[in-house]
Amino acid sequence: MAIENQNSLDLTAAADLDPPRAAYVHVPFCRHRCGYCNFSVLAGRDDLVDAYLSALQVELSQLGQPRVVDTLFIGGGTPTHFDGHALTRFLTLVRDWFPRSDQATEFSVEANPNDITPAKLDVLKAFGVDRISLGVQSFDADKLKTLERTHSPDEARTAIQLAAETIGNVSIDLIFATPEETPAAWRRDLRDAVALPLSHLSTYGLTFEKGTSFWNRLRKSDLAPIVEEDQLEMFRDAISIPAAAGLKHYEVSNHALPGRQCHHNMAYWRGVGWYAAGPGAASFVDGRRAVNHRSTTTYIKRLLQGKSPIAESEQLTNEQLIRERVAFGLRMLDGIDLRDVGPLEVVDRLLNAKFQMLIEIGMLKRTGSQVALTPQGLFVSDSVVSEIL
Repeated sequence: MAIENQNSLDLTAAADLDPPRAAYVHVPFCRHRCGYCNFSVLAGRDDLVDAYLSALQVELSQLGQPRVVDTLFIGGGTPTHFDGHALTRFLTLVRDWFPRSDQATEFSVEANPNDITPAKLDVLKAFGVDRISLGVQSFDADKLKTLERTHSPDEARTAIQLAAETIGNVSIDLIFATPEETPAAWRRDLRDAVALPLSHLSTYGLTFEKGTSFWNRLRKSDLAPIVEEDQLEMFRDAISIPAAAGLKHYEVSNHALPGRQCHHNMAYWRGVGWYAAGPGAASFVDGRRAVNHRSTTTYIKRLLQGKSPIAESEQLTNEQLIRERVAFGLRMLDGIDLRDVGPLEVVDRLLNAKFQMLIEIGMLKRTGSQVALTPQGLFVSDSVVSEIL
């Protein structure tokens, strides 16, 4: 249903129309592309690091002037795959173009356990990094082999301890529902995780994304997903076990100690805008979404030839802004106050019929202007989001 006069909408929380206060920079380099990974990743091409850094400098210069931000997130790929010289050069670029405000809350860097060294952690800390997100995925050696990870359980534990001692704020990712995994094995992973000095935990069900080797193996019956009943049990355990250790479930896939929620990701879930740079990076500025070319070689070539790295962009309408605000806001366990999206009567005119349908089938709950997922809706959150969009 379209709104009759979109231009008349008064979005009371239209922070996306203000300068963003968050920035994401993508580092594509990895020592190995895992079979489930569908990100913009480049393995075995460290010869392109210098060219990438030169291209990134060109892209950042297109901002015109440094942009002050409250949160920074460096993802990949594996940002810590850089050697010491390249890491310093990279962090200098990021610091110069995205200086942190006086209200800055977070500077996160993703890392793989077998790239963590005391020397690299010291460099990160010197540049103001105050949060490390480690791609652990599992503490089970056989499961790590299935996922094609290159670190061992002991390397993961050591990396967590080192990061906690140097940086302090440590998050890890874990994957569940891998082929042949049992709920009991997943519970062991969770218990191993919460016994370590974590402040944040992200838990993701394995998906078979088109274009990955796991997708191809699935089609050839070389891999098989586990049954849905086990997936649901694992999802519930991913909530209860961290919660018992003080890690509160605050977003569909995320759990944190009090005050340790990922502030940067909150910008995504609240739709308030962010800058982005690097191959495949997606920005959201002034209501416009822009996505860079995913190919690192294309990204480098275009920028060094004086061309734009953007592959596609779209100016969102007011209706799209409302739908996205609601859909992604619903990922947070507390849900979303529709009055923060726009005038309540406008939001209801657009989405009330959809809300009622989702409430009737047990996916949503609503109290006044507050809408949130039910426990049943949490398990199929992607389907609920697609209904809203």
